[in-house]
Amino acid sequence: MNIRFSGSRSGTAPLTWGQRAIWDAIRKTAPDDHYFNFGRVLEVPRRARPLTVARAAEVLGALVERHESLRTRLGPGPRPGTETGPETGPEPEPSQVLAAGGSIPITISDGDPELLLRRLAETAFDYTGEWPLRVGLVVAGDPAEHARENPATTAETPQEHSTGDGTTAETPQGHDTGDGTTAETSRERGAEDGTGGEGPRGTVTHIVLVFCHLAADGLGAEVAITDLRLLLLRGTVPGPPPPSPLDLARWQRSEPGLRVARIAAEHWETEYRRIPPTMFDRREAVPESPPVWRAQLVSRALDLAVQRIAAVHGTSTSTVLLAASCLLVGDVTGHDVCAMLPIVGNRFREDAAHTVTTLSQEGLFVLDLRHGGFTEVLRAAKSAALRAYRSAYHDPGDRDRLVERVSRERGTRIHPYCCFNDMRFVDRVDASHDEATVRRAMGSTTLTWPLSQDQLNCRFCLHVTGEPGGLGVSLTADTHYMSRAAMERYLRDLESLLVDAAFREILEPVG
Repeated sequence: MNIRFSGSRSGTAPLTWGQRAIWDAIRKTAPDDHYFNFGRVLEVPRRARPLTVARAAEVLGALVERHESLRTRLGPGPRPGTETGPETGPEPEPSQVLAAGGSIPITISDGDPELLLRRLAETAFDYTGEWPLRVGLVVAGDPAEHARENPATTAETPQEHSTGDGTTAETPQGHDTGDGTTAETSRERGAEDGTGGEGPRGTVTHIVLVFCHLAADGLGAEVAITDLRLLLLRGTVPGPPPPSPLDLARWQRSEPGLRVARIAAEHWETEYRRIPPTMFDRREAVPESPPVWRAQLVSRALDLAVQRIAAVHGTSTSTVLLAASCLLVGDVTGHDVCAMLPIVGNRFREDAAHTVTTLSQEGLFVLDLRHGGFTEVLRAAKSAALRAYRSAYHDPGDRDRLVERVSRERGTRIHPYCCFNDMRFVDRVDASHDEATVRRAMGSTTLTWPLSQDQLNCRFCLHVTGEPGGLGVSLTADTHYMSRAAMERYLRDLESLLVDAAFREILEPVG
């Protein structure tokens, strides 16, 4: 069974700023670039049931027709993991290619939708040959019986508007634990594919989408899921389609777009002249194998403490976490100034709010740590965060050029290699949490090691997520520069710092 779609136009344009930023990161992370894949699971709404596989494919086709990024692939150019230089000549300008029509294969399972998501996300995309969306359907029934009635076929050789991504046949890469769903998933085709049969039987309970990061970021994925729900319930999404990446790329090269880029570049250049060349500059004697590891702390105590601090200080929990994270990075590295790269959504433009694309980019957050205690650092962080958010909407080409220029002037390579990504969509603040409750909650804090791999385009990456057990803070680090013991100590210290600050250091509101 395939999703078939036929849009209203095709075209080619340069990559948008957001696409170029994530493409640079993908190339530096290959062959572990599956790291950037992510997905969503939508339980079929009760009012949309029973949902057949054929109807689900039809609705998904309408979603891909509405959002052009879901049928846009990378144009020819350097592949992930390749290097360019004097011997290879100048790097060609990357491009995006929008196709008018095509088909996307569906993977069908009767297993756990979260396991199916992991299965679909565990291999890197073929950025030029594969559509940037992988789709799975969880059905009530036996996919093996479906397969017997509608024999699976191998993927077609990619044509102009079709791709065979080979998802179910690929061998898992990287060092993540496999989810064991290979035996319970099958790709099927029905009458829509011209192969005969009536299509897979049974009712769909969950729809699983895995996105290539060139096509969407977290907020873009939420837009896609919202529209998919509307299509299931109403058969349509109100209003015209939002602007596409092609439209955005053309605006960014217009005079208004270039003016925005110049303002952002001024911030980057000014700060790059005063920050440390890099935050983590001391190599560990013996790195782990593989060298990149992730530690995840899940803490209800941290969640409650951060809510209280944000409420008392009149700021966001993200700014509280950003300030505390920088303070501890300074403790670990010995630097008096911390430069961190927060991932910013860049959806402040009205025409971008409902676009399915990747708009997120790094901003530059610079914090002088010589202000004193945490309260003083938080006060400085509020204005520094606003400057960082404004700087995030920038042309990566401008940034590359100024990095080269400032690095030459300073006589050393300038790059923080230190980033922060708050992936939550809701910010809750509450000053009513009492100290006894918060400290008691520290007893339920957990720390796990969910990921390891060979490559990462950074040395220190913090990810903040909402988890069932509390606030999740994941630290992914290169053990050439930060040992696993130091990673665990950092996360434990972050929890202790903020729990103490919530009740011991706060004397009066900031601002």
